[in-house]
Amino acid sequence: MTAIAFGTWRKPSVIPGFGLTFGFLMVYLSLIVLIPIALLILRTTQLSWAEYWAIASNERVVAALRLSFGAALIAAAINTVFGIVVAWVLVRYEFPGRRLVDAIVDLPFALPTAVAGIALTAIFAKNGWVGQYIEPLGIKVAYTSIGVVIALTFIGLPFVVRTLQPVIMEIERETEEAAATLGASRRQAVFRVVLPTLVPAMLTGFVLALARGIGEYGSVVFIAGNLPYRTEIAPLLIVIRLTEFDYNGATAIATIMLAISFVMFLAINLIQVWARRRFGYV
Repeated sequence: MTAIAFGTWRKPSVIPGFGLTFGFLMVYLSLIVLIPIALLILRTTQLSWAEYWAIASNERVVAALRLSFGAALIAAAINTVFGIVVAWVLVRYEFPGRRLVDAIVDLPFALPTAVAGIALTAIFAKNGWVGQYIEPLGIKVAYTSIGVVIALTFIGLPFVVRTLQPVIMEIERETEEAAATLGASRRQAVFRVVLPTLVPAMLTGFVLALARGIGEYGSVVFIAGNLPYRTEIAPLLIVIRLTEFDYNGATAIATIMLAISFVMFLAINLIQVWARRRFGYV
């Protein structure tokens, strides 16, 4: 009976070994993800509801969470828009140095985030290559929330580009030509033919960039300035609590980030499922 029930919910496959691979999946997932998260939540249960709420509603914690999630959302949105342009150019056009540009897109993957933060700070500081020209205009980037957004945009761009490139490669040029022969303008071809096809991949890239930005630490701490209530991110505040041996406070902030992230990603994934069904990608 158990074997029959076990076999009813899994799809048949030509390649055997489902039981072994599924068991490995559950063990690996438990050791790497589920058990650490469970221990994090278990540590937080040592706090009473009053103590937990006091940490969650603390003005400094709220400011740090607002900056982390707000900057990550803005950076992910920017990367989604410009990531489409970058991916489209790299796939559809041939130009000198295209392979070099394609390789440069992956630099944030290979570059240590601390090095990226130092480089961005050197560029946008008051006496930096760019900062010395924009600060007299009243635009201050380093040690502000704008710098946080720029750092998260830098580290999140490859996730969007690499997610969109395979999908753009699958779009046949004949589809756009057919839309043109039927009387569609260039704008109509883009917004009614091309973009609907890219929506699921766009959402996937957005989620990946958002997730990367929420937990980012190294590239932000240098350019942010880390001013409490202004440019202090939540991951840094967790580190500060750990250095103060306030483990309960650190785990409480971590579980708050975990809960907010879970709700956000669940909502985005539901939208992604709807988009796949809406545009014919089941």
